[in-house]
Amino acid sequence: MLDIKFLRTNPELVKENIRRKFQDEKLPLVDEVIDLDKEFRNAKLKGDQLRAERKAKSKQIGGLIAKGEKEKAEALKAEVTAMGDTLTALEQREAEVDQKILEIMRVIPNIIDASVPIGKDDSENVEIERYGEPVVPDYEIPYHIDIMEKLKGIDQVAARKTSGKGFYYLCGNIARLHSAILSYARDFMINRGFTYYIPPFMIRSEVVTGVMSFAEMEDMMYKIEGEDLYLIGTSEHSMIGKFIDTILPEKELPYTLTSYSPCFRKEVGAHTVEERGVYRIHQFEKQEMIVVCKPEESMQWFDVLWKNTVDFFRTLDIPVRTLECCSGDLADLKVKSLDVEAWSPRQKKYFEVGSCSNLGDAQARRLGIRVRKEDGTKYLAHTLNNTVVAPPRMLIAFLENNLNEDGSIRIPEALRPYMGGMEVIPVAE
Repeated sequence: MLDIKFLRTNPELVKENIRRKFQDEKLPLVDEVIDLDKEFRNAKLKGDQLRAERKAKSKQIGGLIAKGEKEKAEALKAEVTAMGDTLTALEQREAEVDQKILEIMRVIPNIIDASVPIGKDDSENVEIERYGEPVVPDYEIPYHIDIMEKLKGIDQVAARKTSGKGFYYLCGNIARLHSAILSYARDFMINRGFTYYIPPFMIRSEVVTGVMSFAEMEDMMYKIEGEDLYLIGTSEHSMIGKFIDTILPEKELPYTLTSYSPCFRKEVGAHTVEERGVYRIHQFEKQEMIVVCKPEESMQWFDVLWKNTVDFFRTLDIPVRTLECCSGDLADLKVKSLDVEAWSPRQKKYFEVGSCSNLGDAQARRLGIRVRKEDGTKYLAHTLNNTVVAPPRMLIAFLENNLNEDGSIRIPEALRPYMGGMEVIPVAE
């Protein structure tokens, strides 16, 4: 969310940013919020003047009564009462306009970084670099569900009976592999200096609206009926929410955190055939990384975060590439975003396994996350997040890239300690 002062003094810059994101329908909002801001400030000024005048006249009443000038005192009382009624109406209008300004400001997109490529949608995202050689073996790579079933590692039929579509049971060595990947990801990030967290899996609405747009919330979040609580779609939500309404000592920055959580998502909308199975599901687990830092350091941390994910996947012998998100593919709170995509030998293409985002001060402004300098002055922190690994989707890349011709799965050396020393997952008898 932008600073209203910035919008007030840079309306054309804000409009140009909206055009660069191909959201022309939002252009009138800039002028609307400027008019509302003017009305709000005028109402506040008038209210302040009225309060001062009422206070002065209230003091005069006692003096008039003391002098025996009751008629003048009563007339002045009537004036003070009328002023009170006017003030109440002004304060009510102030609150209404302030709320309307907030609603509009939450819809106007954040200013994107100058380095972001301009494009309408994800088809215009830009490949940056590839890591590892993408290989298509000379034997068939089955669909990932078929690989899992051959290893007796998944049961979707039973899950549909208990929970419906978009759920599954993992079992045997595949369930063990899933847990091993998460444990390895945890230690991988701890070894890179990040502090490990397990956060709350439910958050209040004020945190939800602080970390994401209302449209994203409606499409993603499950609400707990009768409670002001939502199931998290990623641990980033509760980890950034941890700092709500706090003033952080500058000397303690940056906060570098890595968090595990289950994630719950509606996954609204239709999906392609290759997104069946465990690609898009309602419940999964993920290891995340979060940084809260000084504004001048956020782009440096952005590079550190996505490189962590690339390094993680390469230790598991999975080829990946980085893809910079174009302006039209950026969520409104994001300043810059980069996807990490893993190679799929079956599809002969890359697919998304992680997303790194710099949100500037947008989340900090919404949640009141401020930093105090040594001289006592304060400023808004910058927040960033990135996926280390989300095993259900990552399992697809892992299984396809480590599949042997006989249907067994090779275990890369880095993961073997988490699999009890196992070097191969054998085909089930």
